[in-house]
Amino acid sequence: MQAKHDILNMDDIRLLVNTFYEQAQKDELLGPVFNSKITDWTRHLNIMYTFWETVILDAYSYKGTPYNKHAELPLNKAHFDRWVELFGSVVNDLFEGPNATNAKQRASQFGIVFWSKMEYNRKG
Repeated sequence: MQAKHDILNMDDIRLLVNTFYEQAQKDELLGPVFNSKITDWTRHLNIMYTFWETVILDAYSYKGTPYNKHAELPLNKAHFDRWVELFGSVVNDLFEGPNATNAKQRASQFGIVFWSKMEYNRKG
């Protein structure tokens, strides 16, 4: 088995994102949502590369408002919990180091914030 290294560059980001979405598309809970809503996977993956490059490597290559893209999706807390779990698992399988730890922490924060905002907006 090859030794793990930290997430250091765009090649690592691409590996992380591609691996995550390959698994998410097959996931019993997440797959139906992703597969029904994303029609242009190349475009989506390119956006995700810049998003995670910005989040993990402070590259500031992402321009956008990620929550708005999720606000109207048919999601519940279980979707966010599964997304965080799967993302963390992919990071753990591929990488180790400070950036990998940061990626998992940030994913967890996004899951909490997105679900909290969604739940608040649905009640409001």
